[in-house]
Amino acid sequence: MTKKDIAINQNINMRPASQVMRLKRMGSFHQSRLSFMRVLLRRLKKENWQFDRPIFDINEKGVGVATYRAKGPKRTYTLVAFAHDLPAELRSDRVIAEAWDATFTLFDGEPTKADIERLSRNVPLQEAGRVSETEICLSRANRSVRLFEYVSNCLSKGQQPDVCEIEKVGYLMRTTAIYGSAKFGACDRGKWSGREEFSGSFQPELLSVWLIRTFAIDMVEHMAKTRGGKNSVVLDPDVRRCFGVGNSTGLGMAPFLINHPALIHEWINGRETAISIVRNIQTAEADKIQHFKNLVKRAALNADGWHTDHLYQQRKIECLRKDFDKLNAVLKTDMLTQDYPWNALAEWSENNLGFEGQEQVASLIMEPYGELVDDIAQTMCADERDSFRIKGTMTIGELKTILQDVYKWANRIDFNKTGANARVWYVSEEKLEPRLGERHEEPIEPYEQPLCPARDVVRLIQCLKNWNESESVAAFLMKYPEHRHIVRRAQLVSNKQYAEIHDNTICEKMLPIDLLRCKLSFFGATKFDPRSDRWVRITMYQGAPFPDELSMLDPDDLAYPPLIAK
Repeated sequence: MTKKDIAINQNINMRPASQVMRLKRMGSFHQSRLSFMRVLLRRLKKENWQFDRPIFDINEKGVGVATYRAKGPKRTYTLVAFAHDLPAELRSDRVIAEAWDATFTLFDGEPTKADIERLSRNVPLQEAGRVSETEICLSRANRSVRLFEYVSNCLSKGQQPDVCEIEKVGYLMRTTAIYGSAKFGACDRGKWSGREEFSGSFQPELLSVWLIRTFAIDMVEHMAKTRGGKNSVVLDPDVRRCFGVGNSTGLGMAPFLINHPALIHEWINGRETAISIVRNIQTAEADKIQHFKNLVKRAALNADGWHTDHLYQQRKIECLRKDFDKLNAVLKTDMLTQDYPWNALAEWSENNLGFEGQEQVASLIMEPYGELVDDIAQTMCADERDSFRIKGTMTIGELKTILQDVYKWANRIDFNKTGANARVWYVSEEKLEPRLGERHEEPIEPYEQPLCPARDVVRLIQCLKNWNESESVAAFLMKYPEHRHIVRRAQLVSNKQYAEIHDNTICEKMLPIDLLRCKLSFFGATKFDPRSDRWVRITMYQGAPFPDELSMLDPDDLAYPPLIAK
């Protein structure tokens, strides 16, 4: 079926920002066809990329170097992986850690022996080392010690590990940082951003993670063979795909959604555009309906296998599981055989399900319509280099109009209340990482970062009250330069409805994990496991094909667990 075969109306509007851009909803987003991991794998498959492992020089203690080569139509990239013997007392997911089980870089091209020697002196040091413009990403990872040992022990005895045990964790290794964009000497983003294979967002970083997944499998099989010799076996392909890559993400990522309003607009706009296209489909074909119903059952399996000790997320998962019961019940009616079935289902979800369930439905209705929505992924990026020039000739009247149109929601927040001003975003001196402190308990206010657009807009509006509307923004900022950042921001987002979070980001009730969940869902992460309200563990690429399987398997079909035959 092609785009021309599907009748689409345009009477059903996209969801407004006032509905979408609330933290509780954004913190309930799920991966979708437009998530960047799935975009990457579709491209690699379509373009017939080839993969191999030129070097695997790892000793019996699990120490050494391996390389994983990805050859595309125009260019080659190589993941260079260094394996280390890490003492248990040094293993930490904290960004301040100084040693890891493995360290990596994504090399632009094919490294020579001299390159690998140079990298061996720097990559294992991470922040303390320096890489060059031939290195695109720098990353590190730690083992899930219990699961790694369990799997290695099983394989060494000639046994396959129990899938139920795998599901409790979901990964053999978890990354604790993936650096790029010229950090620590790596290649500047401007040098590779125009390459077709990296169009979209975070493509080289996610290529690194996908190859790290293969390295983790190779390592556990290697250690099993070292232990069991001829008695050892490798992982069965179906069992192997149960493993993803873990990730520990904390406050360092949280301000991203606030600091990149133009990019976030493109992400959310792309997702909402896709949802709107599907909701405007007049009639659903029988095969599309069946595809959707099967995916609902598979997504429910995913929810059943989603575990966390965090009470906030436990309650959300419990609600999601109940939502699947409601969803499966309504799918037994004739709703999807009526006109505009996906719109009817979306409206039903908004009236009957929680945020987790609503956003799961929003992601799932895209799945049968890749031919309509997949190309939107190429628009989900932004050139932010021109966003820093303030339009000084704009009049105060024009600025006030923007503030009224874009920030109506901010005026509803009373920043005179202690709870509304409870938090302070600042940067730690030790690691130059974002942190969140308590304004009324710590002397940190002088170090506050401008990460509360709502409050800053309210302050700007107050300061503008007595200014003549014909005056220029330049004249105003000459007298009040402290408002430069929010004036620039208002001008930037004036035509980008999804650029601002419609909530107070310094409120006492604000949960940073909602910010993290939103961003990571666009990556394609699953199994969100908050460890506090400020950091979360996730799984990436769980169920996805490995490089040796990509030509034979559909990565989109593997995004949810397979149905269990009864």
